[in-house]
Amino acid sequence: MSGPVAPPGALPADLAEALADVAGRRPLLVASDYDGVLAPLVGDPSAAVPLPGVAGALARLAAADGVTVALVSGRGVADLRAVSGFEGPYRWIGSHGAEYEGPLTGELAARRDALAERLAPLVAAVPGARLEVKPASVAVHVRQVTDRVAAAALLEQAHAAADPSLTLKPGKEVLELAVTDADKGTALLRLRDDLGAVATVYLGDDRTDEDAFRALSPSDLTVKVGEGETTARYRIADPGTVVVLFEALADALD
Repeated sequence: MSGPVAPPGALPADLAEALADVAGRRPLLVASDYDGVLAPLVGDPSAAVPLPGVAGALARLAAADGVTVALVSGRGVADLRAVSGFEGPYRWIGSHGAEYEGPLTGELAARRDALAERLAPLVAAVPGARLEVKPASVAVHVRQVTDRVAAAALLEQAHAAADPSLTLKPGKEVLELAVTDADKGTALLRLRDDLGAVATVYLGDDRTDEDAFRALSPSDLTVKVGEGETTARYRIADPGTVVVLFEALADALD
């Protein structure tokens, strides 16, 4: 749905106009995925630090009257807070929306742990693969697997190992298997309603962000970061351009 992408560091003219328009609508919710948007994608998720300028731009947005900033991620909230280092009056939504008002129950955690135990031998057999246990899911990462045939085969094995009660969330070089059916779109709508926001800006880069893009209304502002098919209204080149977008929105809010 999005139009031609502008060069890195530049905003498409129609997006710049849309930012100026949405800045006049309050209460305003500005929400964003983390990995691949506020921080570059890296092989080791613990090393995914924010790009220079991101923290300051988010702080400017959060300080504006009638604006709420939210971080919406597949990471657990504790992990997201730790790796980002962000501090401020932000709303934190983790585990694709499963962590909205606190951690999961013991029953769900037990199902997650059993799933991790089932997948661990498959992942251990593929050099470079990594198993990540999150609060509401288990993720199989193959970004650092040099044998691409083995990487694809591992993701297929993980898919086949999933029982019907799990929710599969394919992403970039990763397959996440969740013990809840929460998604970013549902969580974002819940947050919007809780805040009484009349407009929402959402930025994402991955397939799980499409749930949020689809859930929001045509009057909201949705932005895809990077390449790939999307239902977002706009597209920008890379995470570096996200800082430009946030600063442009903050300028319009002043």
